[in-house]
Amino acid sequence: MNQILIVEDDASLSKGIVLALKDDNCAFTQAYDIAAAKDYLKTGSFDLVILDVNLPDGNGLDLLAEIRRTLALPVIVLTANDMETDIVTGFELGADDYITKPFSLMVLRARVGVQLRKSRQQFSDTVQIDKFSFSFEKMEFSNDGKQVELSKTEQKLLRILIENRGNTVPRADLVDRIWTDGADYVDENALSVTVKRLRDKLEDVPSAPQYIKTVYGIGYTWVVK
Repeated sequence: MNQILIVEDDASLSKGIVLALKDDNCAFTQAYDIAAAKDYLKTGSFDLVILDVNLPDGNGLDLLAEIRRTLALPVIVLTANDMETDIVTGFELGADDYITKPFSLMVLRARVGVQLRKSRQQFSDTVQIDKFSFSFEKMEFSNDGKQVELSKTEQKLLRILIENRGNTVPRADLVDRIWTDGADYVDENALSVTVKRLRDKLEDVPSAPQYIKTVYGIGYTWVVK
């Protein structure tokens, strides 16, 4: 399921965006200022951000620049600023798309779909991180040149952590996204067991992990070095 963060101080517009984009494959988190957006980004994992520029506690472009320092997820900027210089600035700071107000919600829906598809396509390539090579499409994984066999559940966990590397993914989000078979009940230890198995296969010292870290009381993160 695609997790979308909407950062828009106009509550009516934010609600309209949710209604326009709502389907079985999307879930939404709504922030009405920069402070709330930062809190959500620290504790949640998202596939796309829809970001207003003029927010009550600051400029959305400053938040965009901050996002780009740690995250690779697509960001669509919404703004009433339609000057050419404003648009260029947005793209230079890392916006994937720039939509000026007023806009058609159907056009926004189409552009969101484009960004989500592009994001999935970009991630289909092999990911190289330090001594690791992960090809999720081919299901080929190696650690320091040695092949590693991962179960489907371990692959799902690894992919979510890698997609959100540098950020903490809450335990509840991981459970929801890994066990998506409609099961009514998932043993609370299932995630802990999967994390341990993945550490055993990837970490030099699993008991003192350097990459897959526990953020106590919240969840797990893949550390960016």
